[in-house]
Amino acid sequence: MSGKTGVDGGTDPRLLRLPANGLTLACWEWRAERRGQGPSLLLVHATGFHGRVWDQMIGHLPERHVLAIEQRGHGRSEAVPFGNWEPFGCDLADAVKVLDLRGAVGVGHSMGAHALVQAAASEPGRFSRLLLIDPVLRGPEEYLQPIDPTEPLHPAVGRKNHFESPEAMAERFRSRPPYSVFQPAALHDYCLHGLVPATDGPGWQLACAPAFEGRVYPSARRHPGIYASIRALQIPVLVVRARPQDPAILPWDPLGTPTWPALASEFRRGRDLQFLDKTHMMPMEDPALVARLIGEELAAAT
Repeated sequence: MSGKTGVDGGTDPRLLRLPANGLTLACWEWRAERRGQGPSLLLVHATGFHGRVWDQMIGHLPERHVLAIEQRGHGRSEAVPFGNWEPFGCDLADAVKVLDLRGAVGVGHSMGAHALVQAAASEPGRFSRLLLIDPVLRGPEEYLQPIDPTEPLHPAVGRKNHFESPEAMAERFRSRPPYSVFQPAALHDYCLHGLVPATDGPGWQLACAPAFEGRVYPSARRHPGIYASIRALQIPVLVVRARPQDPAILPWDPLGTPTWPALASEFRRGRDLQFLDKTHMMPMEDPALVARLIGEELAAAT
């Protein structure tokens, strides 16, 4: 599998291996020679994705040094077990220390935004601003509710895990939500870089194993300490939200926002921005829009 993507037609990124929190994380780096020429950009993907889903957006920011972390169990990073979402933030906090980031602009999508908040609070000075795209962050009271130990795993555990090729995967997903809202080039990137050689014969399998992905979703509320991180942040935070969830779509609407509407007010310097015509898959649905928002944050951080 190979190929170059991105609006600017630039060269492929290099893959870094970072020791972090007792495991090894993969990190993609674009334009290393531009490090220090303005704030670096650190990107953190959502559950089930990987660092190369940002390729189309990065193509709209041709002058920037960019890093895209792959979280544990995703992409080329190690799949180490976890009990709640706190380890993802600890992983990321260690990674930004290894990368020696200073004053970077952090951008997180969905669960990646949750981890980014924790990491930024844990490592003051590593970030100058955060942009959180539809973060999985609920109201404070939801983290205080008892957890049902018998709660079933997410349906993602039953995902198809074997494909003949990235093209076959893209053909299967093209008309299926949530992938149906992806820009075609972004869907190509997701499939091209989201597969690894199959361990049990010919073909390819998902880099983020369905069993691992399925364990991530139910543990979202098992991290009440995230609100200490939210309230500790001293830097500007922009919360970008998609359209509301549609209660008629059962068991849940994967394209509606999972973000508590009042979240921005919990940050010391929070701002809220909602796009009612966009979905939870905003980075892959409209890379140009996300690049514009990031560009504004980068300019403000300069």
